[in-house]
Amino acid sequence: MSKLSKAKDFKKSKSGTYLSMATTAFGAFGVAKQIKKARAEQDTLRLIDATVSAVAVVTGLAILYRELKRLGDDDVLLG
Repeated sequence: MSKLSKAKDFKKSKSGTYLSMATTAFGAFGVAKQIKKARAEQDTLRLIDATVSAVAVVTGLAILYRELKRLGDDDVLLG
């Protein structure tokens, strides 16, 4: 397998999945800021928007976790 091919398959690897999970979790900080600001301003619409964003972050992490479990020992970068 060539190096270019391995680079393309990075997203399908355990390392790529961990990186995606970290990036998604980092987005939670922005959502927390949104929620805090919406509560301080008592802005219901922004609070709803932030809540939906939080659900999206949790769902994204759950999907990535499931993908990580599916990869198991079948890591494309190791083989």
